[in-house]
Amino acid sequence: MTTAFGQSTVLGYPRIGANRELKKAVEAYWAGGIDAVELEKTAAGLRAEVWRTLADARLDAIPSNTFSYYDHMLDTAVAVGAVPARFARLGLGELDTYFAMARGVDAEPALELTKWFDTNYHYLVPEIDPGLAFRANPAKALGEYAEARELGITTRPVLVGPATFLLLAKGDDPFARLDELVEVYADILAALAAAGVAWVQLDEPAYVADRTAAEIDALRRVYARLGEVTLRPRIFVATYFGELGDALPALLDTPVEAVGLDLVAGPGNLDRLSAAGPLRGRTIVAGLVNGRNVWRTDLRVACAVGATVAGLADHVAVASSCSLLHVPVDLSVETRLDPELSARLAFARQKVDEVVLLGRAVRDGVASLPAPPPGTPLGWRNGDVRARLAALSPVDRQRGDYPDRAAAQQRRLGLPELPTTTIGSFPQTDELRLARAAHRAGRLDDAGYVERMRAEVAHVIGLQEQLGLDVLVHGEPERNDMVQYFGEQLAGFAATEHGWVQSYGSRCVRPPIIYGDVARRAPMTVDWSGYAQSLTSRPVKGMLTGPVTILAWSFVRTDQPLADTADQVALALRDECRDLEAAGIRAIQVDEPALRETLPLRRADQQAYLDWAVGAFRLATSGVADDTQIHTHLCYSEFGEVIAAIDALDADVTSIEASRSKMEVLDDLAAIGYRRGVGPGVWDIHSPRVPALGEVVEALRRAVAAVPAGRLWVNPDCGLKTRGYAEVEASLRHLVAAAGQLRGN
Repeated sequence: MTTAFGQSTVLGYPRIGANRELKKAVEAYWAGGIDAVELEKTAAGLRAEVWRTLADARLDAIPSNTFSYYDHMLDTAVAVGAVPARFARLGLGELDTYFAMARGVDAEPALELTKWFDTNYHYLVPEIDPGLAFRANPAKALGEYAEARELGITTRPVLVGPATFLLLAKGDDPFARLDELVEVYADILAALAAAGVAWVQLDEPAYVADRTAAEIDALRRVYARLGEVTLRPRIFVATYFGELGDALPALLDTPVEAVGLDLVAGPGNLDRLSAAGPLRGRTIVAGLVNGRNVWRTDLRVACAVGATVAGLADHVAVASSCSLLHVPVDLSVETRLDPELSARLAFARQKVDEVVLLGRAVRDGVASLPAPPPGTPLGWRNGDVRARLAALSPVDRQRGDYPDRAAAQQRRLGLPELPTTTIGSFPQTDELRLARAAHRAGRLDDAGYVERMRAEVAHVIGLQEQLGLDVLVHGEPERNDMVQYFGEQLAGFAATEHGWVQSYGSRCVRPPIIYGDVARRAPMTVDWSGYAQSLTSRPVKGMLTGPVTILAWSFVRTDQPLADTADQVALALRDECRDLEAAGIRAIQVDEPALRETLPLRRADQQAYLDWAVGAFRLATSGVADDTQIHTHLCYSEFGEVIAAIDALDADVTSIEASRSKMEVLDDLAAIGYRRGVGPGVWDIHSPRVPALGEVVEALRRAVAAVPAGRLWVNPDCGLKTRGYAEVEASLRHLVAAAGQLRGN
């Protein structure tokens, strides 16, 4: 058995650049500011920087083909020729066809966008046309491998595995075409081997979720077939985000040379591995360093797990539990964090060091390992918050009966049939970003900042009135991000300066860090919403982010159950809802786009999560009167699995992404007898295209066929912060006009 794999590796690394260089370059290309040559120059520089960083850290096995202009699932679709005919016939070049699939063009809407398992990363869902002929296109993987070789660095190309690719795709039973797709992967492996590639990584994370016996047998069949390819690299099958269960013995029953297991999110993998008996001629890649959170690894505990694995296999390599794209790049640039907190953190660059140390320690013993990270300081606990949680009773999570609430709200709001609204944010212009930056830097004083933000609020309110929207929003000009904004105002949170993480495409976020007990220091949104409401007689929604989403889009403390942290956040939001109501706000939206995202991947674990997630939302929203209308918003996930939980949230109105999925969610809502207000999105705001009036009318007609018009709201899929005012105004005019047509106006 060769040990050429080495002692240490990572499954992937952040690709956006330490200063979001990729985001800036891609958006400049979209805007026509640079050409494809300049874009590729930036991309090549970022790839080289990553490879050199990993080589300088003395990581033994370095991945490649993990770079992406937009999304690695989209890259894999291109690599296997899965370009839908509707994009292929546009006659664009390869790069512009790629971006058309990601963002849409006037002639065609984009591919559907949804969450990558239980993370906040979004992937593009492959469309498998019935007449599609798969074909190998390994150019990107070969090109990146060659680039690294020119730098003197040998890499391991990474692709999404064929089974996971089709399990996540849409079409007429795409998984039935697995045997056909495997032959294309065999061709790709042969091309890689011909170029001198020694190892290839094929990611199969879909198998940490519940899978049928037939799907598990298909996994065995896939890797039995690829294993018998004569000319191929050694195969490393990587899994992550949980436990493989029955799929692990199936995978071990194939000729693949290495199997990767997440021993952070899937500690039960170790028991399964032990039950498999001695693993001769096999490398086990042990995911011992958490690739999804920012807390330092207890290296001595992790080493003990690695030593156990080493007793079961011929060779063990230590790895990150998953790709490091889910964490920020480098802690060393965060100079403003409390040193007491920094001492407990590790970002991607520091996690690579942990992996290297663990790899050596598993081989040589624990003598060289540093001490465990320090424990939680007492000062991070809040006795008042804990006492308030202890005093909660079931009535604190209950409101009046919905029919009574709906009648009271209609008397107060007086809305027409098919009321129109937006989801919250309006375009974040360069001027707004500059004003916020100047305020943070002290170049713009508080009075000047408030004046600038209020001017934008007044503009947004006036625009909505002019367009004829029924329920307005203040536009959120003061907010940099829907989670970070609250994290910067709540006790128990810390914000980074440079801790950017890719969410999708060029969209990056800076997740806050929840390190202690959460408490509200003062009202967070009341002044902005109250000012907006003073400008109009139409109702203005207060806009909050829900407790589950705040947790999901933060790096959360691990020293107490998630349910306890969620309830702490919920209490802070409950107080905010009451203050908004007291300020005359008649409708409050508490967004929970991460409700589905955070759902455990195994059904056996899901109900416990849903119980506390729903409970936290209801704790946040049940302190207001029945005539105050509670909205929630959900987006970019497959919602069928949590449809009963959406109902259990007991929101008066639920707006939900539906345009790319062609209103699929409405059938799910109808199946459970959903009886409250619902606003399926009729405009895909993640695409720059302006939907034609006829498209919006048709979408609304589909919605009315599933939901009575008396309960139907008309809104976009999501907030508008990433769009420009020209497309927003045109699209909202169509949205209002479509509602008018269906009302018969």
